[in-house]
Amino acid sequence: MLPRTPSFRLDGRRALVTGASSGIGLGCAVALAEAGAEVTCVARRPAPLTEAVEAMQAEGWAVRKQACDIADTDQVAAFFDRPFDVVVNAAGMARHSPALDTTGADFDAVMAVNLRAAYFLSQHAARSLIAAGKPGSIIHVSSQMGHVGGPDRAVYCASKHALEGMVKAMALEWGAAGVRINTLCPTFVRTPLTEPTFNDPDKRAWVMSKIALDRVGEVEDLMGAALYLASDASRLVTGTALMVDGGWTAA
Repeated sequence: MLPRTPSFRLDGRRALVTGASSGIGLGCAVALAEAGAEVTCVARRPAPLTEAVEAMQAEGWAVRKQACDIADTDQVAAFFDRPFDVVVNAAGMARHSPALDTTGADFDAVMAVNLRAAYFLSQHAARSLIAAGKPGSIIHVSSQMGHVGGPDRAVYCASKHALEGMVKAMALEWGAAGVRINTLCPTFVRTPLTEPTFNDPDKRAWVMSKIALDRVGEVEDLMGAALYLASDASRLVTGTALMVDGGWTAA
């Protein structure tokens, strides 16, 4: 009897995507909705979130919105009155500067979103699933910078390296309950937030010198990877990082 490929479909499943108003978060929300999930899109800025969700609803997908700053863990806890089968955390923050110039305010702001908010979002998601006796998939959009260093990125790298360790520990604790947790690690992806980097000739040259595939990422490059981690196709994958970095970390 021939083996069969596990399904990438998400019909009948509830998904939560943070940072869903633009960029990678929006791409992940679209990928899950296309695959049949009922998606709750979360972001801080109401106007772009409304625009994104209305565009997805126009496609006929089951999508709703919720404006929220995920650094407010009390607001986040309120989402989990019942479990989400899939949680994708694409919210993030970067405040780049030389390490010698880092301020306490910048350090705290980055850690509040990239690490603290990610920690407690994971806790709420897993607690809800375990209480319901359901399996699930938690996905954090991390970065190649969670595995290497970069100039002017000490705080950002610290937050993402810490996120990678957090995910490994949580995977060990929650695996027996069927709750999987992984990271998705992109290289530089063309979004409004990265335009300043690409518009600087020296920074763009540095980026391009590191990517074996000789091109920067596009949001679409992350969508299949997110769907894989969300679906039964990755049912034996937990505590790991899926690199979508064009070969950056291979060196």
